[in-house]
Amino acid sequence: MSIRSRLKALEGPRVRVRDVPRVLSGSPATVRLTCEVGRLGAPRAALALAKRHLSLRQAHAVVNDLFDRGEAVVALPMVEDLAALTADLAACGVVATPYGAPASVDVRAVREATGLSQDAFAIEFGLDPATVRNWEQGRSTPDTAARSFLVTIAKNPAAVRAALAGRSETPDADAGRDATGPDDRFRLRSPRNGSFTASHA
Repeated sequence: MSIRSRLKALEGPRVRVRDVPRVLSGSPATVRLTCEVGRLGAPRAALALAKRHLSLRQAHAVVNDLFDRGEAVVALPMVEDLAALTADLAACGVVATPYGAPASVDVRAVREATGLSQDAFAIEFGLDPATVRNWEQGRSTPDTAARSFLVTIAKNPAAVRAALAGRSETPDADAGRDATGPDDRFRLRSPRNGSFTASHA
């Protein structure tokens, strides 16, 4: 089915932007949406997203992703309450879960879970030792990219080590690869201000 056909199928009765009841206050939120295609109430799901200040075109595009892939990630401009959003989408057969970096990360707990010292943790995960110390002592806080990276370390340190070594976590995926690794491999670095940059290894 073409995108045009899917959009027409989603529209159902003619809906205009001014007909969508928008929430009056709230905060931006990024959520991951999943569904079983057979249970997707597409028009209602699109309206639930438009209610949170997506345009109808943007909402239809998100629902099309759900239809095609069974999942989508969407940044909503205004969510009045996560529970209300979750309930609205659940009624359409869509599961919404918060997505993205948490507001804060306990850097010391992440490091201690690896069993590494501050210096060893910094070296192993491509960070600046002074930055790690500053995070743990509260002199600075990780930015969004750093928090995402730290959460990934906490949840799957082996995958991070594999990525930084330029290999897959799955041995079969590396079969036949040149022992020196690709020339375009990247390494994450964190200068003293805690912001991440990418550079060639």
